[in-house]
Amino acid sequence: MMRPPPAQNPADVAVQTSEEAEVLLAELERSMDALIAVIDRETALVRDGLLFAAGDLEKEKSDFAAAYLKLRGRLKASAEVIGSLAPASAERLRQRHEEFAALLRINLAVLATAREVAETIVRNVSTAVGKRTAPPVYGRNAAPAAPRLGGARGIAYDRSL
Repeated sequence: MMRPPPAQNPADVAVQTSEEAEVLLAELERSMDALIAVIDRETALVRDGLLFAAGDLEKEKSDFAAAYLKLRGRLKASAEVIGSLAPASAERLRQRHEEFAALLRINLAVLATAREVAETIVRNVSTAVGKRTAPPVYGRNAAPAAPRLGGARGIAYDRSL
């Protein structure tokens, strides 16, 4: 017995008219705007040192990114058709996407800097604690022994900033 083909989601159907192209481009632009707003907030929070508050945006950012990627996949599937049906809107979206890519580079640089600063702080704390917990011992000729460089044991931190 043959099974009927699964019903297609209207959002997954290829674009065939200029109206459908305009609607898809507008949806993608709105989705990009929502994602940009969250990324801007995240960048501002990280710059202000509010890392936990920035982390609270992760779910929202993930949801907006998923919606954006789904729409972008649909756009890619019909890119040539959309380019011919709505050339002005497609060009505007292409330019906005270039601006979006630049914003993402800034956001990633801010996040990388914050992560590096946090790792440096933890490394310095580990070294300081390690020096404090090292027993004072003397080497040959009653000279102080060279400090251990291993840092403190038992300090751990989460690298998933």
